[in-house]
Amino acid sequence: MSTSVNSATQPSDLVRSAEDRLPAMLADLERVISLETPSADKVAVARGAADFAALLRERLGAEAELLTVDGVTHVRLRFGDSPPRVVLLNHQDTVWPHGTLARLPFSTADGVLRGPGSFDMLTGAIMSVHAVAMLRDRLGEDGLAGLSILITGDEEVGSVTSSDLIRAEAADAAAVFVMEASADGALKLERKGTGIYTLVFRGRAAHAGLEPEKGINAGMALALTLPLVAGLSDAEAGTTVVPTVISAGTTSNTVPAEARVDVDVRARTAAELERVDAAIRALAADPQLDGSTTEVIGGINRPPFEPEQSAALFDRATALAAELGIAAPRGVAVGGASDGNFTAGDGIPTLDGLGAVGDGAHAEHEHALIAEIAPRTALLAALIADQLGR
Repeated sequence: MSTSVNSATQPSDLVRSAEDRLPAMLADLERVISLETPSADKVAVARGAADFAALLRERLGAEAELLTVDGVTHVRLRFGDSPPRVVLLNHQDTVWPHGTLARLPFSTADGVLRGPGSFDMLTGAIMSVHAVAMLRDRLGEDGLAGLSILITGDEEVGSVTSSDLIRAEAADAAAVFVMEASADGALKLERKGTGIYTLVFRGRAAHAGLEPEKGINAGMALALTLPLVAGLSDAEAGTTVVPTVISAGTTSNTVPAEARVDVDVRARTAAELERVDAAIRALAADPQLDGSTTEVIGGINRPPFEPEQSAALFDRATALAAELGIAAPRGVAVGGASDGNFTAGDGIPTLDGLGAVGDGAHAEHEHALIAEIAPRTALLAALIADQLGR
């Protein structure tokens, strides 16, 4: 840290401030968790974005922007007029459908925080707000110049409308801190890149009993192609190609005229993503069933997050944790992708997994550990001050 920043953010003060803020953080978590924001409902996501903007105004005294891209609303709060040097990356959309709160309401018991989105990743987003509030109390608003907070609304469905915004916001940044959660507290130093595909097979319908020979069975075209697609995996390279959702046909007595399969691709390197992409398109161009056609929808979604982009920031996190008197973070490589893939893929230093500690992303037992919120919020505040002061 620079001298001016360090003198205003003594480690013991940051930890104590975060602990003092914990009741307010829990209250804010109840507020945002209780406002359901499934990714597919753009109106609900917009409502959640407006509430986050109001929360930022209340906690930070600053006016956030609501940015709508192709109907999806995102929140951005910048401090100062210069391009951001530090970006806090969050999302407020969740995988949970409307009505989930009725059976999985917000709760705190036995040191555990529960509710839809509590782990992935509303706790991390609230930690962002309060870490910045702690620094604003010490440095004033001018001391936050160069900081940007992004809260996007479509991460759970591939960040299709927010990826360009994320990359543009971080283009000149020295550090991006991604507030995704961690099952065991380890920071994410490497993530696989992803590809998202739908293969659509088209044939010709016919009566399955009267004249099946006049049909071209799209379901058979899919079945013949499926093992070839799965065979594109490479365990040694860490590449997985997994057919997931499959559908075909319309009625039980009709030769299917159309069939489709979704394919999930994960790879450690851009070269592997490109190899699989080319191979999928080659399979589509050479149908396995005469008379059928294959359309490829989708492609490479997120570039790999390679470890070179996290190394220096992880070293700083380790040093700052020691100054704060909290446990040193561990680092891991994971298969799941995040919005940090976009920034790391562009060569921007990125550190991921700074949010909640808990478990159950996208699962019924989703939860966050309350005892971990304050120390990790203090670490985030120290990291922000460290990078703004350089």
